[in-house]
Amino acid sequence: MSHTELSHPAETTLVSQSTGSDWLARYSSSLMGVFGTPQRVLVRGAGALVWDADGKEYLDLLGGIAVNALGHAHPFVTSVIASQLATLGHVSNFFTSPTQIALAEKLLAITKAPAGSKVFFANSGTEANEAAFKLARRNSEGPGAKSAKRTKIIALEGAFHGRTMGALALTAKEAYRAPFEPLPGGVVHIPFGDIEALRAAIDETTAAVFLEPIQGEAGVRPLSVEYLRAAREATTAAGALLILDEVQTGIGRTGKWLASEDAGIVPDAVTLAKGLGGGFPVGALVTFGEPTSSLLTAGQHGTTFGGNPVATAAALATLHAIESQGVLANVLAVGARLRAGLSDVGGVTEVRGEGLLVGFDVDADIAPAMVTAALDAGFIINSPGPRTIRLAPPLILTIEQAESFLDALPGIIKAAAALTAASQTAASLTAKDAQ
Repeated sequence: MSHTELSHPAETTLVSQSTGSDWLARYSSSLMGVFGTPQRVLVRGAGALVWDADGKEYLDLLGGIAVNALGHAHPFVTSVIASQLATLGHVSNFFTSPTQIALAEKLLAITKAPAGSKVFFANSGTEANEAAFKLARRNSEGPGAKSAKRTKIIALEGAFHGRTMGALALTAKEAYRAPFEPLPGGVVHIPFGDIEALRAAIDETTAAVFLEPIQGEAGVRPLSVEYLRAAREATTAAGALLILDEVQTGIGRTGKWLASEDAGIVPDAVTLAKGLGGGFPVGALVTFGEPTSSLLTAGQHGTTFGGNPVATAAALATLHAIESQGVLANVLAVGARLRAGLSDVGGVTEVRGEGLLVGFDVDADIAPAMVTAALDAGFIINSPGPRTIRLAPPLILTIEQAESFLDALPGIIKAAAALTAASQTAASLTAKDAQ
């Protein structure tokens, strides 16, 4: 189907009047430059495929950065959203709705939360982590605190928890933090994956430890089961909270509802978002057990749009489709094939991840150029580092689609090496001309 065959008449007219370059020119004059220049102007999607304003087709191996769990324009999810919007679109949180309550119950069930557990709904992962930051602040006193106030919050080097001020304080990347300092205080970043450093950092002044079971933005770096268990043991002993950020790893991304399941631990809180709404904005903070769930009381946190009927209906539809359509089994099968195939590609030095959250390294600083070469070849991928590629495709990606990327990858690597060499030559000539 070409872009002129879109079903919505207004959208058809809008898209058909402008090329990708036309749209990008308008973008630069009307939107803030916080994202840089967009790579393409996308106008339509179906399953794991998207099309740009010039009609070119791409296999989406990034999924909106782990958001489009069921791909694009999933018929069941879109029908539920349309039906709910036609029934009841928004109410303030002076009221509730059946979909809000049903989704909270569903999340408590799939996370195996014990009695007394609760849910707070937000609009994004950052907002869910901001709520979790407040939760940690409320754990200022308690067993083991003695006379000391709990003011320390521990996160890991390489962590990414969002860009609002509290979430940014948890985020480790200096380039994100420096322009906005001073940030909320008390956050300490410790070495990634070092159990002894973790145990040494946790004491009676620790309010909470924030962990991503797999650090996505840092290049898909998994924490070991042993590390997660050690974190649970040490935080319990100190009376600190263990908060797991599963915004990128949860809701089936690793072939399980939570990436942390294999550790067999019960955290004090989990944050969710991204894939939860299948592309519709929704986030959640799940608190485990009555003591943690009672830390935030009436009036201490809130949201205007969080938990609205449309968002919660979208999330319920997404969870139902994942359960009823064998999606978790597909994630395990396709993810295993993808990781095995990547290991056999020349120039690939390491493959990491679980399910359909995959990171791989190459043997030269060509990853940014690989993103460009992949677009030219019809694939959307991401480069979180100079030698690292991240894949987070829709959970419905097929074996055949994964293999089409594996077949194309040697050519993408070769083209990226050529692009990088040409760029370096041009830079060298420019430098000589400036002398």
